[in-house]
Amino acid sequence: MTGTNEIFNNPESYVNRELSWIEFNYRVLSEARDKSLPLFERLKFLSITASNLDEFYMVRVASLKDMVHAKYTKPDIAGLKPPEQLEEISERTHELVALQYSTYNRSLLPTLKQNGLRVVQVHEDLSEEEGSYADSYFERNVYPVLTPMAVDSSRPFPLVRNKSLNIAALLQKKSGEEELEFAMVQVPSVLPRIVELPAGKKEERVVILLEQIIERNIGSLFLNYNVISAHPFRIMRNADLTIDEEEAEDLLEEIQKQLKKRQWGEAIRLEVEEKMDKRLLKILKRELSISSVDIFEIAGPLDLTFLMKMYGMKGFDHLKAIPYIPQQVPRLMNEEDIFTNIREGDILLHHPYETFDPVVNFVKTAATDRSVLAIKQTLYRVSGNSPIIAALAEAADNGKQVSVLVELKARFDEENNINWAKKLEKAGCHVIYGLVGLKTHSKITLVVRREEDGIRRYVHLGTGNYNDSTAKLYTDLGLMTCNPQIGEDATAVFNMLSGYSEPLHWNKLVIAPIWLRARFLRLIRRETKNAENGKTAHIMAKMNSLCDKEIIAALYEASCAGVKTQLIVRGICSLKAGVPGLSENITVHSIVGNFLEHARIFYFENDNSPEIYMGSADWMPRNLDRRVEIMFPVEDEMLQEQILHVLKVQFQDNVKAHILKADGTYEKPDKRGKVLVNSQELFCEEAIQNVKAELGKSDPVGSRVFIPTESQG
Repeated sequence: MTGTNEIFNNPESYVNRELSWIEFNYRVLSEARDKSLPLFERLKFLSITASNLDEFYMVRVASLKDMVHAKYTKPDIAGLKPPEQLEEISERTHELVALQYSTYNRSLLPTLKQNGLRVVQVHEDLSEEEGSYADSYFERNVYPVLTPMAVDSSRPFPLVRNKSLNIAALLQKKSGEEELEFAMVQVPSVLPRIVELPAGKKEERVVILLEQIIERNIGSLFLNYNVISAHPFRIMRNADLTIDEEEAEDLLEEIQKQLKKRQWGEAIRLEVEEKMDKRLLKILKRELSISSVDIFEIAGPLDLTFLMKMYGMKGFDHLKAIPYIPQQVPRLMNEEDIFTNIREGDILLHHPYETFDPVVNFVKTAATDRSVLAIKQTLYRVSGNSPIIAALAEAADNGKQVSVLVELKARFDEENNINWAKKLEKAGCHVIYGLVGLKTHSKITLVVRREEDGIRRYVHLGTGNYNDSTAKLYTDLGLMTCNPQIGEDATAVFNMLSGYSEPLHWNKLVIAPIWLRARFLRLIRRETKNAENGKTAHIMAKMNSLCDKEIIAALYEASCAGVKTQLIVRGICSLKAGVPGLSENITVHSIVGNFLEHARIFYFENDNSPEIYMGSADWMPRNLDRRVEIMFPVEDEMLQEQILHVLKVQFQDNVKAHILKADGTYEKPDKRGKVLVNSQELFCEEAIQNVKAELGKSDPVGSRVFIPTESQG
């Protein structure tokens, strides 16, 4: 076993998490490059790669730079120290950005033009009529909003906001002085970045970006100067909040302070136009204290996230995928209320194929139901106009005991959550701001109801957030139950969150950071032992990310014992698959499609007595050790069949799946001679057919909730 342990501890047996994330963004980019997709869907995917990269730099790269500044030299599981990671990240992201813009310039722009949308790349390409319109637009709509900023002995270099788009200029006085001066202007985010121009040709639409209109007219901002050169630039700053929660007397106040600092953190990435004047670049580099490796010279418009706005342009529906409408849940297609339906048996929800409405209605109904005594819920990310928040406020107004844990540390949702927390408090809800040192990432709602036979607890547990907006885009699963043991555990969870009282025992729920890691390891090792003893052993798991060394080592051990292990990992995967003597029994699929794969499912064969769990946690150190997470069992046999169906179909996907190879790269499956299986499309079709079947059948509602299809195998 010593030799085996050496393999498990060898850094070469693991993949660096940051480099694995970049591989994931390449998979998203491959969707933008897929010519079989509707054109505007490709724009959307390219926009997503840009926003993904922004967040990656603001958080992950920023964190590595902090480590370098602190002289932290401990290597990661792949044996790379922070400076080495930064070097490899820089190389791979420069390659990624080059491919982004090659896709945009060589593929998307010409195809857009062929389909009646001309994007003017530079203002010099405008016709006389278009230029006249652009100048008039500038005078009427843009000029009054702009604030030109010059730099001289009395005016220091301005603070440049994180992610803001700016235009830098070199100026020379018209009086004849030879000295060049620096000035800049921020492209206002309050104005639309895409400006439509009058089209010269019939059936053609023409757009230009706002920064090009400003650059064209920048001379009017500096009337006593000649503009020698002007070019857009954009910076990314360290946005990783560092909060000493032990010292912070008021967590709410401390986070509000830190949010303001986020705009002015260390500059960690500078994007400039490829042809930027070298003198301008030198000034920016010096003033922003940025190194050459963190400068990206861009062959096109900076910040491709504007493509999501272009996706929203009207008149191009024929170039977009037909929007899918989430279907009703067959078990709930009756006149009974939600509580009656849950008492009939556990209910499985599969979003966005099935509507998120039952979750919203669960809270709404509880808010007005006279028999409901209390509602308790954890909130990590919610929508901007959340009906759940409104229902919780109404419940408090109706005199019910309402306790809400609002996680203030949910990255980039901190401000939104602070606002909701204050509103809930004003409405009379008891609001908890998370636990010191831990993020509460679990998704749980508890409704306590007085009924004829006593108090009954109804619980919703999910793999995704209580966000009615993202529930239309993220694939997640949820369970509604009134199982007394789960209800008892749910009460214990909220007592622990609000009063630090951990119960002496738990019935069904498995909680991180208390003992979720230990449970996962025990389940994996049980499969290993079964395989060693000649019993049936099989692991299937689906998650967003996998980078926990202890879990990966346990999976390697299981593979070496002969356990067939099938994983669906959307994003980061630090495990190497299919390596002889290490992981030849492990396969990893990553599905990148129209919906964001977000569900967490864990299946253990257990010698022909399968156990299936779902939950909020990925196999990452942060989820297992530094967050409050919940994993819950699915014990109803019919619901187990449905979940098994989800896993099997996704493993059969040969359209949107990417398979991890032993060398760490991903490839699409060979589809030649095979029936095409797009798991997301198939689940949409099944959800529609399930509703039709429910509407058309005469036997009691709830006798069947999904229709097997040929693709089940």
